Amino acid sequence: MKITLTFIFCLFLFTTSFAQRGEVTVIKDPLIDSLIAKRSQVYKTPGEVKIGKPIVSAYGYRVQIFYGSDRREVFSQQARFKSLYPRFNTYLIYKEPNYYVRVGDFRTRLEAQRLMSEIRSTFPTLFIFREKINAPSLDTTTDDQR
Repeated sequence: MKITLTFIFCLFLFTTSFAQRGEVTVIKDPLIDSLIAKRSQVYKTPGEVKIGKPIVSAYGYRVQIFYGSDRREVFSQQARFKSLYPRFNTYLIYKEPNYYVRVGDFRTRLEAQRLMSEIRSTFPTLFIFREKINAPSLDTTTDDQR
């Protein structure tokens, strides 16, 4: 008798759990769809890769070449580095009360150390920092375009 009542109770529970039916109505602003379409149109052009915009990748390394509280001096050091080594990107960081000039987007610490050994005579105070870097630009030309 207990088994029969337990079976009937489970059957009743099972049937009522699937008996709920309803309809979901989504209320949203129609501009959302147009913004999504514009975003996908801007960032996903088929067959073309946007070259001008850097892609943030995983963590890497940058070399700090200068720091100080004098803004003019920081900008002059950044310009000096850019004139001597134009192939490296430079980044200014401000953490009160100092400005920091960091250079490069290196994936490995060894690459950053190579740059340090190359520029140590010009910029004596150098440090390596691990932070988010921009991915290196890719060569997007095909054999047909060369």
